[in-house]
Amino acid sequence: MPRSTLYQQVASELRRTIYSGALGPGDQLPTEAELMLAHQVSRNTVRLALGELVNEGLVTRTPRRGTVVRERRPLLMHPQRELRPQSGETREAFAWAVSQEGRSPGQHIEVSIVRPAEEIASRLELADDEHAVVRRRLRFVDGQPYNTNDSYFPLELVSDSEIARPGDITRGANRVLAELGHPQVRVVDDIWARMPTSSEADRLQLQQGTPVMVYVRVGYDSSDAPVRVAVSVLPADKHLIRYELESR
Repeated sequence: MPRSTLYQQVASELRRTIYSGALGPGDQLPTEAELMLAHQVSRNTVRLALGELVNEGLVTRTPRRGTVVRERRPLLMHPQRELRPQSGETREAFAWAVSQEGRSPGQHIEVSIVRPAEEIASRLELADDEHAVVRRRLRFVDGQPYNTNDSYFPLELVSDSEIARPGDITRGANRVLAELGHPQVRVVDDIWARMPTSSEADRLQLQQGTPVMVYVRVGYDSSDAPVRVAVSVLPADKHLIRYELESR
């Protein structure tokens, strides 16, 4: 039997024990020697199988503890609800969503005025000499870095508002835009997957082999002018994006 088939078979059986709950977060997998004996395969085959599980984000390998199951508790995101504030809720969408799951949200914010990259400038329909305010956020769930969210706004539109000033906006920047007379009435989402850059991996403390989703949302006001571009980098093992569509 080809070696590739052997290691995939071993990986499949280990994967099944994890998804079934037989091995839970923090549990240690059998040692390489134990797996060799149980599956009657070589050490190299076992290492290839374990490497596949590492790349999928199911396990981590440490010198002292061996191979252990990672905790997988993805944050459920409902993008269609972002512009639909919950009744009586004064917090911004991310904090509200995390709190709804009984978890603790947090974030580190940096605000600056920039000449945005061409991709952002074109989405905001800015001229070459126009600037944007960017609010860069590293978001935390239960004290762990979960994602990044960089929101860009035309400087001319928000220069005298809270959006251009440092610090958190408890009720969210979307409400500030509405108060400025530019509520977002239409959004366009682009989502794709890739491997993280080295800086993203460091900032988000990603395990080796963890892919990310890049989620770009452009918000338009009632005159169909773009007023916000939000770029989120979401580790694939920590997020589940759910869209709910209604037929009309």
